[in-house]
Formats: sequence, C-alpha cells, structure tokens
Amino acid sequence: MHILVIGGAGYIGSHVAKFLRDNGERVTVFDNFSTGNPENIIEGETLIKGDILDQNTLNTAMQNDIDAVILLAGKKAVGESMDNPLKYATNNLSGTINVLNSMINNGVKKLIFSSSAAVYGTPQYSPVDENHPTNPINFYGYTKLKAEELFKWYDKLKGLKFVALRYFNAVGYDETGELSALEKNPQNLLPIVLETAVGLREKFSIFGNDYPTPDGTCIRDYIHVTDLASAHYMALNYLNDNDESQILNLGTAKGSSVLEMVTKTEEIIGKKLNYDFAPRRAGDPAILTANPTKAENILGWKTTHSDLHNIIVSTWRAYKKHF
Repeated sequence: MHILVIGGAGYIGSHVAKFLRDNGERVTVFDNFSTGNPENIIEGETLIKGDILDQNTLNTAMQNDIDAVILLAGKKAVGESMDNPLKYATNNLSGTINVLNSMINNGVKKLIFSSSAAVYGTPQYSPVDENHPTNPINFYGYTKLKAEELFKWYDKLKGLKFVALRYFNAVGYDETGELSALEKNPQNLLPIVLETAVGLREKFSIFGNDYPTPDGTCIRDYIHVTDLASAHYMALNYLNDNDESQILNLGTAKGSSVLEMVTKTEEIIGKKLNYDFAPRRAGDPAILTANPTKAENILGWKTTHSDLHNIIVSTWRAYKKHF
C-alpha cells in the first residue's frame, strides 16, 4: 500500500510512519512542521511539506496513487483549545474537511484517524468502552467528536471507510533509537518529568493528591506509542478486508497513578526529582482507563510494549541523546 501519513513528522505520526515502513509499506509524510520535527523523516519515507489548510497541496499529495490516508495532523493542547477555540476550529475541523474533500476528489476511500478519549468527557465509569456517552468538556475533545461525525456522513454519502482510534495517554519512544526527536513544548506528564530530570525545568507540579485512589493521585491509561502505531497498521489491514467503518479505543485497561509514574522514573534514572503537590485541576477525573476489548476483537490487536518500565526507559533514552 501507498499510505499518506498527514502529520507524520510529529511524535505519534513519526512512530506510525516508521511502523508502516518497517512492515514494507510505501510511506509519504505530509507535514507543515508547526509541531513536527524534520529529524523524524527517516530513510525510506517521502516528504511533502504542506498544510491541511492548503487544498491545492493536499490535492497534489493525493494524486500520487495513494491507497489510504492516516490523519494525525491537528492541534491537541486541551488548555489552549479553551483559550483559542478559533485556532482549533480552523485546524481540527476546517483542516479535516479539506482532507476529506481531497480524498473524495481523488478517489481515496480509506482513512485512519487519530481521535481521543477526550470525546467522552468526565467518565461515568472506568474502564471506558465505546458505548460510553460522548460529552466533551473541552473544545479539543469537541473537535475530535465532530470530526468523527463528519466521517460517518462521508461514509454514508460518499463511501469513505474509516477507523477512528480513540487514544488514551500516548507515551514512550521508539525502542530502536531511530526516532528520538523530542516534542516541542510538551504538555504531558512524562516529558515534563524528564525535562525536570535534565534541568530544563526547576520543578513540576502534581495536581491533586486527595483523589479516591490508592496514593491520592490521578490514575491514567498509559499506552506506548509503538503499540499505538501497530493499531494503525492493523486498522489499515482491516479496511482492506472489510467494508465497514469502526470507532475503537486504544489503551491497556490497567492504568498507573501520576505518583507511580514519578517514583518509577526516579528509580530508573537514579535521581530524586523536584516536584510539589498543587490543587486539583478542573475537569480531571480520578480514574480514566480504556476498555480496549473491541480493538482486540476486531483488529486482533494487543499491547506488547506498554509496561511502565519500558515506557520510561525508552523515553529516557531519547532524552539522554539530547542532554
């Protein structure tokens, strides 16, 4: 297959592109490098520099005998989405519509989409399955949910088949070391912890230590980015064999607490980290984990890289390359 990976120079996208290449697929990366890194374009991949807001460049990219599109481009910072909804509406909604229209105009009918657990909002139960009500509590989650609804209409009206993969907490790095470019301005826990470890931050805060969990800190479902990448590949194979769209959760169902992640990191790097406890953040549930049974049954997908030790070790290895 010839796969167009839109956003393929970003953190998750680069791991997806590498996994496809390693499995013998032809990969073209489409990226504007607003958050992606040129170092993530590796041997065997073709690059088209472009923006999903530019319909002409998208159309040109789609005309290269593309068999399927993996769409990972989009803005993803929850807080920023509430402060600057216009930016998120433009990129995550208008940009997605541009991609869909270019696909239809050029006869490309298979799409894998990077969605998010943010579509569920505050969980009514956990682990969360795909039947859980969708009620986003931030604008980022809203844009992901609306994109999924667009796909359903394009499926119904134009025959576009899609698999929307609802990620929980993506972590970890390529274990071969081929990919090690660090994220720009990371918002997630482990990169912030490791930025403190290498001296980029003086300290970090853990928000809330009075939750109804064993150690009082939030529990989240951390999934290694290589396991995410394998799900995209399996989803492509699924669409090749089936004429039915799907929405699937990707997670481990287990969950680790924030404090557990921090203390495990200290143990692995052999260093005490400087952090404090801060008040809870609005909208942070005590426990949020995925029920991945549907993905396991439909794709035959299993996590094989997502134990906490491997997550931290692979990420620390990437940081040590730079510091």
